[in-house]
Amino acid sequence: MTLPDLPHIAADALDTPSLGKLALPEGAAHPPRILILYGSLRPQSFSRKLALEAERILRQFGAETRVFDPHELPVLDSVPASHPKVQELRQLSLWSEGQVWISPERHGAVTGVFKNQIDWLPLEEGSVRPTQGRTLAVMQVCGGSQSFNVVNALRVLGRWMRMVTIPNQSSVAKAWQEFDENGRMKPSPFYDRVVDVMEELFKFTLMMRDRSDYLVDRYSERKGASEARALAATTKVVEAATEPTAASPALAHSPEKVRSCCASGAC
Repeated sequence: MTLPDLPHIAADALDTPSLGKLALPEGAAHPPRILILYGSLRPQSFSRKLALEAERILRQFGAETRVFDPHELPVLDSVPASHPKVQELRQLSLWSEGQVWISPERHGAVTGVFKNQIDWLPLEEGSVRPTQGRTLAVMQVCGGSQSFNVVNALRVLGRWMRMVTIPNQSSVAKAWQEFDENGRMKPSPFYDRVVDVMEELFKFTLMMRDRSDYLVDRYSERKGASEARALAATTKVVEAATEPTAASPALAHSPEKVRSCCASGAC
């Protein structure tokens, strides 16, 4: 079936969005589940301090949070994916409805420690996509003046992982000045921005989490699935049509028939 003005579109795979389809389903009452990843193994890691500060804010809003510790996570492909630390990360990603990514800036880019965590998360595993449709907030810490190289890179990674990255972001300049001796972030415009980002992430997660399956549902994938079903049905019909009848198998494959065929040079 085709549409008159859109002959290249498969009409049966086309879905028209509506407010009704975006209605919040019943039972969405549990706290938003947020996973926080940071990108440094240093004992005095400022990305970890910022991760813990973000967690406190999210918990104040009512979120359920997990902070993944990247220590002992092997380098990608150096061990099988069955490694306990890899499985922990993947299970947390599946558990989450939103994520916070925080990396220091090193040589103008995200750290290897952070990128290794993302690289261990597959785009899909069987029919499951560990990150698709989840909300994402991106933040970075800088050793010197403020930069946006890392948050920009994290946005690219988030898009690649099919996540919904919120508009706001945070870049904390001279991070070593922004935390006290107890690891708590000092009052400042940087701190206020972190609160802004966590507030926005919480709101977007509430909006997205129970609609994500619908929001990330794609025409091209529905079309592909429809074509696959049609092909499977056709294959079954062909196989049924070509199956030998009850009376013919013995005749078709009898030794006499085979010898006659070979003797005539037809085989």
